[in-house]
Amino acid sequence: MKVDSIVAGVGGQGVLSVAAVIAGATARLGWQVKQSEVHGMAQRGGAVVAHLRMAEGPIHSDLIPRGTADLILSLEPMESLRYLEYLSPMGTVATAVEPVRNIDDYPDLDLLLEAISNLPSSILVEATALARRAGNGKAANMVMVGAVAHLLPAGKPSLAAEIRRAFGARGDNVLDANLEAFRLGCSLGTGTT
Repeated sequence: MKVDSIVAGVGGQGVLSVAAVIAGATARLGWQVKQSEVHGMAQRGGAVVAHLRMAEGPIHSDLIPRGTADLILSLEPMESLRYLEYLSPMGTVATAVEPVRNIDDYPDLDLLLEAISNLPSSILVEATALARRAGNGKAANMVMVGAVAHLLPAGKPSLAAEIRRAFGARGDNVLDANLEAFRLGCSLGTGTT
């Protein structure tokens, strides 16, 4: 079995934290994991993408071939559409609905969300609102991990344990908010919210 995922967003959203949590939890299962990252102009709100390949057997490349990704996990709607050419016909696009308007001609949000909703398999999440409910708006990335947990090789307990490892040193408030954000994302199950 294998799961190939594209994790996308813009600088400051925690794309690499998402990839690290998923990769760490999956590697602890004994799976092979390869990750490739492109930071771009991340510090200035530019695109950030990580290819995350996970398999029970050998992985020969860290880059996902076009048309084969099982999941595009995006922290921002426009970025989810940027990588559609990588999506498998059976793949899922999961995105936070809140835009990061880092360019003057950012596309119409309603049209973006409609395009994503019209894909064969999509999950739209009000991630920032749920993260604020969890106690930290910056934990929207962990809401998204929870929202796709059912599509990942590592189960919810393994992902939660990895979140504890990733955020434990940042203090109880940060850790608790990220765990609650993950839990709220998990509670969505599948579908749109």
